[in-house]
Amino acid sequence: MQVGLFNGADKPHDALRVLANINRLIEKARHSQIPIFAARHTGPADSPFAPGTPLTQLVPELKIDNSHDKIFDKTRPSCFSGTGLGDWLHQKSIDELVIAGMKTEFCIDTTCRAAADLGFRPVLISDAHTTMDTPILPAPAIIAHHNRTLNGPFVKLISTDEYEFWHQ
Repeated sequence: MQVGLFNGADKPHDALRVLANINRLIEKARHSQIPIFAARHTGPADSPFAPGTPLTQLVPELKIDNSHDKIFDKTRPSCFSGTGLGDWLHQKSIDELVIAGMKTEFCIDTTCRAAADLGFRPVLISDAHTTMDTPILPAPAIIAHHNRTLNGPFVKLISTDEYEFWHQ
């Protein structure tokens, strides 16, 4: 949910609805006192997505609170690769991980699979992730394919309306 992807030349499918759903999830998590982690994908120092550049910033409409939420950078599609996320989750005794954001076929897919491999219980929010059209497939088909493929073997699939956080 970064400026460079969300507001880029290629518009994400159903962007405002997905953003609203993610914000609803954030509000539900806060109400249940559940920690929130937000990843920013960064590129090499000489790229437009270099760490700290405007394109890597989270969209301002995202209800992330810099003073309370854990915001971290990643350089790979997996939120776990080289980030410390797994350690942070273990330190807080978190085993269920709610996954939402962008891009479905890259970071969402890879993080879901990695979370399951690392022993977490990933929950993919079916209506809170998005991507852009590609030359081969339209975004709705990519999203539907990943929801179907990941559900069961890798994640529990549930909608924003249906998901409820519970305090451990």
